[in-house]
Amino acid sequence: MIKSIFLILCSVMTISVYGQQPRPLSTNQCTQFVPFGQPSHIKPNLPDKPDGTVICRDAYILESDTIAKIPVWVSYVLTPSRSIGCVPRSNSFAADQSLPSNKRADPKDYAGSGYDTGHIANNGDMSWNAKVEQESFILTNMTPQTAKLNRGSWKLLESDVRAWAYERNHALLIYAGPLYHTNVDKKIGIDQVDVPYAFYKIVVDLQTHEVLPFIFPAAGIDGNDLTTVTSTVHNISDEADVNFPLPVDYKESTILWPVDLGTFEKAKKAQCK
Repeated sequence: MIKSIFLILCSVMTISVYGQQPRPLSTNQCTQFVPFGQPSHIKPNLPDKPDGTVICRDAYILESDTIAKIPVWVSYVLTPSRSIGCVPRSNSFAADQSLPSNKRADPKDYAGSGYDTGHIANNGDMSWNAKVEQESFILTNMTPQTAKLNRGSWKLLESDVRAWAYERNHALLIYAGPLYHTNVDKKIGIDQVDVPYAFYKIVVDLQTHEVLPFIFPAAGIDGNDLTTVTSTVHNISDEADVNFPLPVDYKESTILWPVDLGTFEKAKKAQCK
């Protein structure tokens, strides 16, 4: 009797929690996050090709690999007005209820794994709205990341991107995701979540069409010199097997844009006081 009551309560609690997760939007409602078109696979017949499902949320669009249980790519646009957000971090990690249970990761997969539950579209870029901030914690937007990467150089670039949007006063298109080989990579958790060997980010200034591409080793880097992880769009596309649509006149660079994080942090404190 007691066991039955307990199971009923658990069921009610699960319905209550999962019932709060917004359903994905239709993909045509996310065209603003892929202004030059949706990323596509270059060689769709690879042996370990992803089982891809495109998911549109209020502030980003992604392709989820439902075999690897991680995103293939995530795309969103960060505007200057949204570069400073004041919504507190919720840490509301949750499985993506729009996918079947055998095609998604669960927070328990990461527990005790030794890996961070790492954002691809990061929480700081989504903190301008409470619903959007919570949606950044849905696990289809997450991958296993080492603490050194997630809390180090990857986080530094996230901060730089927000400051660039604010200080340049230009909207930025961000493509980001993991580099991985499902057939050979380490897995974590009962759901066998793939552990990527590297991560990429492509930052596009939508006004000047300047492009900054980066590849980060999964282990992270020593120090904070992001010039050591600059790359090329070609290299990223080749490694990810993804074509990232860009302006026809885009200008690729390995020279980082000037940034003043101190000024940006002062502006954030003034806005969020």
